[in-house]
Amino acid sequence: MTTRRTRRTARSATLLAVAAAAAFSVTACQSGDNDASGSHKAGTSTSTSTQSQAQNESPSLTSKNASAARTQTLVDGSKAKISKLDGQHYRAEIVSDGAVIATLDADGHDAGMDGNGMFVTLTPGGHISSWMDAGQQGPGTFNLEGDWKAKITKQDEDHYRAQIIGHDDVMGTIDANGHDAGLDANGISIVLTTGGLISSHK
Repeated sequence: MTTRRTRRTARSATLLAVAAAAAFSVTACQSGDNDASGSHKAGTSTSTSTQSQAQNESPSLTSKNASAARTQTLVDGSKAKISKLDGQHYRAEIVSDGAVIATLDADGHDAGMDGNGMFVTLTPGGHISSWMDAGQQGPGTFNLEGDWKAKITKQDEDHYRAQIIGHDDVMGTIDANGHDAGLDANGISIVLTTGGLISSHK
């Protein structure tokens, strides 16, 4: 298997739901709702291996615990149905041609995915971003938006890790282990895929 996997299309009804977790906390200036102001210093975090399973087993957005969903159009014309499930827990169902083709679950940390060149991130505060990009293929070190850099290393098949570097220091880590990972880095949206592809957007 090559290190660059064929990316799934966000319009395909057979697309498996993917979600990824990567926390990005800014010391002494950022609150739990991902306020992007202040210093860029961040702690290291990794995705959780149970996240995608929890997403697939999670209740419908019509659950009594969910707030009324809002709908946002994504860059490729598909829709994201976004619902608040708890204080720092939002879920987005991506809908194309009336069918849910993917789900992002941001439960206390950011989530992200790549759907055939459309990258999407969702924060635990409910903010969703989408953009089209060819991405940059790891391993290697790459420049990102917002003067960030990413040093990508391959850990295993379907497992890549990116150290997010700013001010000549490692500010955080994204771990895409079995599913894509998303991160909001002080207003810069970043996605790392299980094939080592990285993209950023501001």
